[in-house]
Amino acid sequence: MQLAQLQGLVEIARTGTIGRAAEQLFISQPALTARLKALEAELGCVLVTRGRGGSRLTDAGRALLPYADRAIAAMDEGAQRARELAGGSDAIAIGAAPAVSAYVLPAVLRRLRETYPDAQLSVRSGHSEELLELVLRGDVQVGVMRPLRHPDVTSVPVYEDRLILVTHRGHRFSRLPHVRMRDLAGERLVMFDRASSYHDLTRVMFRTAGVRPRSFLEVDNIDAAKRMVQEELGVALLPQSAVAGELRDHRLRAVRVTDMTPVRRTIIAVRRRDAGPPTGALARFLELLIALAPKPERTARPPKRTA
Repeated sequence: MQLAQLQGLVEIARTGTIGRAAEQLFISQPALTARLKALEAELGCVLVTRGRGGSRLTDAGRALLPYADRAIAAMDEGAQRARELAGGSDAIAIGAAPAVSAYVLPAVLRRLRETYPDAQLSVRSGHSEELLELVLRGDVQVGVMRPLRHPDVTSVPVYEDRLILVTHRGHRFSRLPHVRMRDLAGERLVMFDRASSYHDLTRVMFRTAGVRPRSFLEVDNIDAAKRMVQEELGVALLPQSAVAGELRDHRLRAVRVTDMTPVRRTIIAVRRRDAGPPTGALARFLELLIALAPKPERTARPPKRTA
């Protein structure tokens, strides 16, 4: 089944005669008739009947018509998309892990607007496994996520995020130069996003250290976890990139845990291997993403107290 055959069927349905349909397609009437006959032979049924009033679709032809319309529309859309990408498209579809989309992408996209003010942007959030599937299906052009191996993608490292212990600003830990894992045994621990890899890593870290917090409070996102800590409902281990603003504003305090096994995640940008070199707005986005990504910082220490 060829696209030209389907185009012929659609034009016959629209114009009502094979002759007028051939004119619209800029081919001869015998050529269009040959295309139609070949399609009917392939499907094993008659699609068009001729009469004194013109040509009309049979029941089989009418059944095929909406599918032919969609196939032609899809091909037109695909051709347009290919032309846009070849010319440096201003449309970017991005997939990003929740923490990336909430705390890293806004600054990157704001800078991107300076160069591409009319860029059409879309951002889809999901866990890394979901993002990999979006990249492979071509639903997004780039996924910003933790590393996952797949032979059909290429990746570049963007930044390294790590979990740090945060408390509310009046917590007793905030007045200490550091604490140890055993000190967390008497604390309520706020956990976020059970489906996240950070959730499992945090539990393994406590189990390995032989420490069990007094109780757990589980929420489904980082913003909720930060709010719970600010409201003095517990302490939390949260990605440093997600709490940078609260640490600057002193709404949260970072506490150094001297014997805590570091929990880090490298964040990478993933693209399909067959996508070709990035161009236009996408190329600029990737440049900014690496340039503006969070840089590793030492855990903030509380100020020295004066007598």
